[in-house]
Amino acid sequence: MERSSGHDEPQTGTEMGIEQPSLFGVEPPRHVILPPPALIQVPVLTPDSSLGACRLPYQEYLRLSARSPNTITCFLSDLAHLIAFLGDETRVREVTLGDLERWRQHLRMQGSPRGLSPAPKTVARRLTFVKNFFGWLAREGVVPADPSAQLIFTRPIPPLPELLFEHEIGLLETAAGEDVRCQLLVMVLLEAGLKREELLGLRLRDVDLSDPAHPAIEVRFPRQDKRGRERRMALTARFIETYARYIAQYQPAERVFECTGRNLNYILAAAVRRAKLQRPVTLQLLRDVYAVRQLRAGLPLDALREKLGLSEEAWIEASEKYRKLATTL
Repeated sequence: MERSSGHDEPQTGTEMGIEQPSLFGVEPPRHVILPPPALIQVPVLTPDSSLGACRLPYQEYLRLSARSPNTITCFLSDLAHLIAFLGDETRVREVTLGDLERWRQHLRMQGSPRGLSPAPKTVARRLTFVKNFFGWLAREGVVPADPSAQLIFTRPIPPLPELLFEHEIGLLETAAGEDVRCQLLVMVLLEAGLKREELLGLRLRDVDLSDPAHPAIEVRFPRQDKRGRERRMALTARFIETYARYIAQYQPAERVFECTGRNLNYILAAAVRRAKLQRPVTLQLLRDVYAVRQLRAGLPLDALREKLGLSEEAWIEASEKYRKLATTL
């Protein structure tokens, strides 16, 4: 039953998000009306449908579930891996827990061309996929029961980060104060816990100073798949004065931090050196400090997930990390 290789069906340019050339090879004249693109027919699945027939319906399910493009790409790749192992024509109702156990063992034993075993996170992600895939088939009534429901696996737990002590945070804030841009960066990280991509995407119009006592920022995303993670983050009143000085000195045109992610790392690293801290301090570490402070202040885990804007998949690992950090003296 096991096959040596398997590949997804090739995608069209439209499916990959690539703009298709016109029928004329150039921009069509305005008076020419081009026919609409053909609609993709998603097949209806039954218990006798093959695993191969699930590709397009599963892709559509992931898209409608507002999964990120990276998650969709990874899960479809994992489906191709499962199909290569069990066979393209294997009917979904024939897949058993034993088949999935054998696939799991195969994942652990499979080596790369360089002789290296797959990374533990890759194996864990593929097992997350298989539970998502068969759980979806069961909810849709395509299979009578989810064969992955009894599949037990433990996720690799990365080592806990070494958080800064409160006096070290004070030293960092003092050192950051020598450059108002660094001061604003550290302040937003510690008061709102934004990710790097959120910092880089923060626009001037997303900063709400209408209530001087309660400034706030709106975290927004240009992509539809992340709309569910948009949120409003409250800041302390001291933000207003720092923000005003920053705008006056740096005069950003559209985005608050008009630089690259690497520049943000350099800006923070300079403050860490000035503070003479003897441990690595990153943007992510300050986000972790924000999360742990929130939990220690009594914020429930579910509410913290909303504040951090994490997906369900990312929260599985992050919640355990933050729970342990919050209880560590």
